[in-house]
Amino acid sequence: MNFNEAEQTQNLAEAATEIQQLLQQLEQSNPTATEAQQEAFVSAAITPTKKERLINALKEGGQGAIEEFLDNPYLNVAIRIIEGWRNP
Repeated sequence: MNFNEAEQTQNLAEAATEIQQLLQQLEQSNPTATEAQQEAFVSAAITPTKKERLINALKEGGQGAIEEFLDNPYLNVAIRIIEGWRNP
């Protein structure tokens, strides 16, 4: 693994953890939030720079790279959110 790959992996891990924490926070305040509400909540909280990093990480590492960092209940939602940013 070269430096760029290591940095990308670290950025991806941090961003994936942030998305998961946001989804958990929303789940506590609104346990019946729809997928659209989840996406809107996370999208509003994540900076454009982080969104771009996640989009690039998804392009480079594929879905498997993100799956590595998320707990299963949040995995599909996070993937759909990132895909939505990539294909608005």
